[in-house]
Amino acid sequence: MTDRSARVADLSAKSGTSSRPGPLEGVIVLDLSRALAGPYATLMLADAGASVIKVERPGSGDDTRRWGPPFVGPEGARESTYFLSVNRNKLSVELDLRSEQDRPRLDALIRRADVLVENFRPGARERLGLSDGALATLNRSLVTLSITGFGHGGPDGHRSGYDQILQGEAGLMGLTGLPGGPAVKVGVPICDILAGMFGAFGVVAALKERERSGRGQVIRTSLLEAALAVHTYQGTRWLIGGEVPSSEGNRHPTIAPYGSYDCADGSINIAVGSEKLWQSFAPLVDVDPDDARFSSNELRRANREELDAAITRAFGNEEVDRCIARLDEAGVPAGRVRRLDEVYEWEQVQALELIDHTRHRVLGEIRLPASPLSYSRSAPGASNAPPVLGEHTDAVASWLEDLDTPQSHEATATRDGLDQL
Repeated sequence: MTDRSARVADLSAKSGTSSRPGPLEGVIVLDLSRALAGPYATLMLADAGASVIKVERPGSGDDTRRWGPPFVGPEGARESTYFLSVNRNKLSVELDLRSEQDRPRLDALIRRADVLVENFRPGARERLGLSDGALATLNRSLVTLSITGFGHGGPDGHRSGYDQILQGEAGLMGLTGLPGGPAVKVGVPICDILAGMFGAFGVVAALKERERSGRGQVIRTSLLEAALAVHTYQGTRWLIGGEVPSSEGNRHPTIAPYGSYDCADGSINIAVGSEKLWQSFAPLVDVDPDDARFSSNELRRANREELDAAITRAFGNEEVDRCIARLDEAGVPAGRVRRLDEVYEWEQVQALELIDHTRHRVLGEIRLPASPLSYSRSAPGASNAPPVLGEHTDAVASWLEDLDTPQSHEATATRDGLDQL
């Protein structure tokens, strides 16, 4: 057992959490973030086996602990389902970042961590005495992820950035909604999630680089940068093509037919993304594939009203299952438009084990959306439930004290020596 693995094993033992090997086993993450972007990044790292110590404000904790309804659990111990969604596999420690009394413990955590994640407003970390230089003095190998709303610099860098604000500012709302209707936000906090995902990727890349250099570095991203990064073809429609995209409802802006259609008992999505697929699809809706109005994607896009009318005539009185079966037989991609409850009851979701079952200290058994990644060799073990506020404060304090005792250093050295024999 290596020094690092031994430390993490000791932390798991003291906190009463399950050991989770995973590809990031042995990586210790100090999570100073709150709300969603930072916690989503640390969720991804935790799901991959990292040990995440979540630092929360004494008495109140992460903002999302109060975001509801719904709240679940007994009176006096209510938990927010919002908080539960992104905080599994983490240890909760109460620390006041502004308190001189708590500062030695915070510094000890920084010295022991591989990664620090924060999503303070620009300048806040410096005001807390946690500048890049101060962190490097404590731990030169520390990888720091900093997430803001509008970026680190520029005329708007100082602004607070919540998800919907950035969905609007970054143009995503202008792409979403019905044609001619008001701009509409995506149904999940997509800018937060994307910033967290890009941030987690940056952390893993920096950890890989650290293997060569032995030094940490700071990764910076923002909700704005993450949102622009996923504009993809919509971005190049303007940057290269000179077209300003607008909301088009459930229609694809460049491919036809590609969108949602009503059936007798629900709706389906159909994606005819190539000329070969068009040749297979057209007969299903009683259209000649070589019809002059529809013989190319450009013509189908120009004549979408007529084409959509033909599809509605063909499928409007059919049941969804029957339509999908016909399309599947012809090799045409299609799928049901499902409510969220239907998604979690879907046999495919259950077969892929996309629901994480874990036992919460207060709530008992709960179900969570699971990690979307699987590993052929280094799969993490069972998940640990999201923590109640301060659940592991004493355990982490005890762990730090043990690490600072001479006996602990001698024991670690002995373990490492045995490993090398």
